[in-house]
Amino acid sequence: MSEKPILIATVGLPRSGKSTWSRSTPYPIVNPDSIRLAMHGQRYAKQAEPLVWATARIMVQSLFFAGHRIVILDATNVERKRRDEWQNAEWDVYFKLVNTPRDVCIERAMSGNDPEIIPVIERMHAGYQTLESYEKEW
Repeated sequence: MSEKPILIATVGLPRSGKSTWSRSTPYPIVNPDSIRLAMHGQRYAKQAEPLVWATARIMVQSLFFAGHRIVILDATNVERKRRDEWQNAEWDVYFKLVNTPRDVCIERAMSGNDPEIIPVIERMHAGYQTLESYEKEW
């Protein structure tokens, strides 16, 4: 592994277990869902998304500046474009795949009384893009 700081970005559908995995590590976590709740008290507000992602980037950078060698970005990152936005000369990026099947994610949403997330799971499943050879897996 490199001497540069490391960003581990999760990749997986909503309700796949990304946050559970992230919390099982000793590393600090940047979570856009938490940023959204802190910012505007909602799961999603389209007009706030640029600020949410700018805040996530600043949080990642500030954790590296504070001396953390490894930081986790706990987000879906199912599209290559979103993953590419995190590539940076200042840190190395690795991706932690959480390959929970769509049906299991939907079952978890239903059992968690969260049917509103099901169309998001379906949309992200349909648009899922597998890792390319340049995308390093954690």
